[in-house]
Amino acid sequence: MDPAHERDDDRLLPVIVHSAFYVLLAASLLRWLIRHSETRSTPLIVALALILAVLYALSELRQSHRLEWFAGLVMTWSVLVVLAPSFAWCAVPLVYTGLRILSERVAIILVMVLTVLVVVSQVRIAGWLDPNLVLAPPAVAAVTTALFVGMRRQAERQRALIDDLVRTRAELAATERREGTLAERERLAGEIHDTLAQGLSSQRMLLQAADLVWDSDPGRARTHLRAAAEIAERDLTEARRFVHDLAPADLAAGGSLPAALAALATRESGDALEVRLHIEGAPGPLPQRVEATLLRIAQGALANVREHAAARTATLTLTCLDDQIVLDIADDGRGFDPDALPGPRPDGGHGLPAIRARVRQLGGTCTIESAPGDGTVLSAAIPLAAG
Repeated sequence: MDPAHERDDDRLLPVIVHSAFYVLLAASLLRWLIRHSETRSTPLIVALALILAVLYALSELRQSHRLEWFAGLVMTWSVLVVLAPSFAWCAVPLVYTGLRILSERVAIILVMVLTVLVVVSQVRIAGWLDPNLVLAPPAVAAVTTALFVGMRRQAERQRALIDDLVRTRAELAATERREGTLAERERLAGEIHDTLAQGLSSQRMLLQAADLVWDSDPGRARTHLRAAAEIAERDLTEARRFVHDLAPADLAAGGSLPAALAALATRESGDALEVRLHIEGAPGPLPQRVEATLLRIAQGALANVREHAAARTATLTLTCLDDQIVLDIADDGRGFDPDALPGPRPDGGHGLPAIRARVRQLGGTCTIESAPGDGTVLSAAIPLAAG
């Protein structure tokens, strides 16, 4: 049900009950005045009826005084009914009010007392023990009480269910935020490893090489320094790209994935390692996330080749199929045992585990074929529907 409709119903029912009380009170007072206007107790009856009306009008008292107010209301009505049985039917709104503000056990006891007073007053008016007057009020009171108590219990269960639902949604949202934060941290760690960390590692090796030949071969040392400066400039571009939108610089400049891979192969080629690129098929437009992931995988794989494989050549092969795109990175290095791959290193390196995580995020598969002394082939296949 719409919460707005529920609020309207909550406001409408008290209005109906309050209106019914004053209608019953006015009818009872009018009946008394018509039949007993000349009796000596009439002024007292009128005064009690006015007091009862005023007390009932104070029904919106603060919660801390509501029990005292209701006790005074019931006592005033009880005295009025003893003196003038015509006011018995005003008990119906009082029963509703008692069931609403009292505890269930106390409210049921109150209903029983009020019902007895109603039966006695009606028998006094009838002048004889009418079975209908004796049995009808308790039956009506029992049905009314059962319905009200059942509705209240159902409302309490619904409130508890809603509270549980709200709490569960809050816990789920917090869990999703934590998982999103962890996933973003892992992604950023991979981004930094595949770019800035690798660039810093290359700079360190070039600077160490320059230091070794500084005195014996100054020209070669300057070559190493220039290469280190170029890497630093490229890493600065990547760092600025992180701040902007985390897209690889080669792709952010508007280049395609083959062009970005070609630029990567050119940069990674040198005296110690030759990197080649082969494109098989005609790659169409790819989602930016897929292109960025494949470029990062190529960067990470070539970094591993350069640092660990002692290879002379490495080949990047991009194969475009109907339903997926495959990137293979093969080298002729020393190879290793794929079953003995370590996890993330304590020094912050990620390597092959990070590559596998990237591929899994896009629903792809990553396979590694290698053996000691036989080189390595890493293959990453990503469905074209990813991204």
